[in-house]
Order: sequence, then C-alpha cells, then structure tokens
Amino acid sequence: MTTIRSTRPGYTEVEADIGRPLPSTTITAIRAVAYTEAVGHPRVGDTVLLNVSALAKRLGTGGFGLVVALPDALPADPPEGPGHLVKDRYSPLQTMVLGVDDQESEHHETLAGEDSLHGMPVIVADLHSTLPAIIAGIRAVDPGLRIAYVLSDGAALPASFSQAAAGLKEAGWLYGTISTGQSWGADLEAVTVHTGLLAAKHVLNADITIVAQGPGNLGTGTKYGYSGLVTGDHLNAAALLDGIPVGVLRMSNADARGRHFGISHHSLTSLAEIARPGVRVAVPDFSTLAEVELSEMDPDPSAVAEVVASQLPLLHMHEQIDVSLEGLWSQLKSTPVSLSTMGRRLPADAAAFLAAASAGRMAVEI
Repeated sequence: MTTIRSTRPGYTEVEADIGRPLPSTTITAIRAVAYTEAVGHPRVGDTVLLNVSALAKRLGTGGFGLVVALPDALPADPPEGPGHLVKDRYSPLQTMVLGVDDQESEHHETLAGEDSLHGMPVIVADLHSTLPAIIAGIRAVDPGLRIAYVLSDGAALPASFSQAAAGLKEAGWLYGTISTGQSWGADLEAVTVHTGLLAAKHVLNADITIVAQGPGNLGTGTKYGYSGLVTGDHLNAAALLDGIPVGVLRMSNADARGRHFGISHHSLTSLAEIARPGVRVAVPDFSTLAEVELSEMDPDPSAVAEVVASQLPLLHMHEQIDVSLEGLWSQLKSTPVSLSTMGRRLPADAAAFLAAASAGRMAVEI
C-alpha cells in the first residue's frame, strides 16, 4: 500500500500497487477501501489482500478495490460484549453487532412493546443520491426537525461507505442512522426495516425518517431486476406501523435511457405494483421555478413535465400531491455534501434533485 487518500470513522481509502495490470488494462495502481472495523487500520507500506473483481469488470458502481485483510497487521479481536446479531452472514467478513432490537439491548423492552410510528412521515427512495436532496426539502420548511436515515441492504452494506451520510451528520443535517438487514455500521443496528423504523421513532426520537439503500444500486434493465424495487415493501412497512408513507418519484430530465426519462420505470413499478394504495406521492410543479433559477439549469427540467403528466395515471391508487418548488433550488445549492446522481451534478439533472426535495417539503407540510 502506497498512500492513505482519506479517512473517516469506519472507513479508510488507500492507494495500492497491485504489481501487475488488471485484465485488459495497463492499470497497476488502484484506489481501495478498508472498512477498519472489520480489517483494522492500514498503514503506508502494509501488504494488503485485495478484492478487485469490480475493477476488473470496469464497473462504475463498485469501482473500488476492497481490502479483505492486512496479513501482516491483523486487527485485535474485538472486546467481549453484548450483542448477537450477525450481519453480512456467512461471508468471510461477517460481523457481529449489538442490535437495537437485540434481547441484550437496553432498548429491547421499548421495541418489544411498540408497534406504531404514531403518524411519523416515512420518506422512501430507491437511490441513495436522493438523501441530501430530500433533507434539503425538509429543511426548507423546518430546519429544526430531527431526521433519521434507515439504511436498507439493497446496495452497499457497510454504512461507512456513504460519504453523504457522514457529511450530513457532521453538518447537523442528519441526526442519526440505522443499518438494517445485512447492512451494518450505522449508529444503531436493527434486524429489519420495521424495527429500524420503530427505533428511529422511539430511540432516536426522529420527527421524520428516510429509508433508502446505500450507494451502488444494482440494475439489469429489466422490469423487476433492480435492487431498489423493495421501496414498495418499505412503503408498506411504514403503513403497517401507522406511519405516513411518502413516495419519492425518481425522475430525470437528462438520462438518455428512455425508461428513466420523466418518472423512472423503477418508481412506476414499485409504486404501481408493490406498494399498497394510499401512499402520499410528491409531484414537483416545475412551473413554480423562477426564470433566474431555470437559467442555471441545463437542460431545462420542465421538459419532462408533459411526460410526467402522461405517466401519473399509472399511480392513480395513490394520493398525488403537487408541490411548489419555490425556494428549493437555493436550498439544494446549499447542501453540505455534493449532489450527484448517475454521474450527473445538480444543474445537469435538476429534475432528479427537485423531485426528491419536493418529497421532503411535502412530508413536513402533511
């Protein structure tokens, strides 16, 4: 290992020399991620055992090497303590954690006796990139609200991989995080999204909770072959627990793939076929954008308005609420972390971020 590039709690990014080129490339120096809770803290000069499978396939998603072990600098065994939840089960890097819903947790009694969110809004999105935009929309109405993030296990499993979540917490925009299912490493651990939501309400005392997978979603270009499809199930979980399920429309005014232009087919499928009727769905009103704001966006996001209008009847079973975008553009530009979706920054795909922010605004207003 030649360089430490960056570090934050639970995460260190390094540069390593792999000695011989990756298949079909001339690359011999790569970026790699070490999850320090699992493999320890790498130092310059250490020998590292790397997984480079995603890099060898030249994938954008997952385009890092991953430190599997530091053979000459193995971490100490973790101290004995409570907790018997195993995450990333039966992989070589499975980890044991104390779950908030674990029998050994100080919160077990609370969660064992609670089955209601008491009307807490639960905003459910498929893409991790919407997280800061949703919070921007919430803060445009009330910056004092306590916001929790429930990480599902459809994409990156280690919570520390999310630079956005770390930056939002550091800036005070996000109060706390909960990793659920096979994901791990958040402020709290939970077995399911259901107990994660209950913990957000009754342990973190959140006013609003956002549910989304981590970075690195998996899609195949097929109707049902997408890791974010479970957003429908998560909306159902919110409704089951007496929360207010709020759907985020994944939109784009710049994606060259027709299935994602306007409202993405992923949103249409999860909302129309999986989510039970009655979800509150935020529909951004692009006509409320000011001319000076539109001049900063390229291409014009209102170009999708006609397409979106033709798609909304597919979601007739849900409560569609038009949301004004007044003031949201400036709020999006003030986020403490960079905004990017599928490699496109804020001005290049404004509809994506405005749609997410409108869901945040609506969740507060309802």
